Amino acid sequence: MMKQILFSLALAAVALPAQAGCYADYKAKQDDPLKLHYGVMELPETACENRKAAATQIRARLADQGWLLLKVQSIFDEAGLAERKESAGAYFLRY
Repeated sequence: MMKQILFSLALAAVALPAQAGCYADYKAKQDDPLKLHYGVMELPETACENRKAAATQIRARLADQGWLLLKVQSIFDEAGLAERKESAGAYFLRY
């Protein structure tokens, strides 16, 4: 029985594609008074196809909090998170 469970788990792990995660870093602002921030946001896989798709997703989330997207810096996977964490500070995976 245990061998069957282990075999099933191994088979499932091989059959499922690896989820690398999708993230983007961006710059945003608020006016009156002027505030700027650099942040990192996790995105759904569909928003990672290109910068335009990522910008649409980021713009909507930021607008809900009163921020205006200025620029999508880059789109990356989990490997790029650690190097951006300190720079993003309070805006690391906040939205």
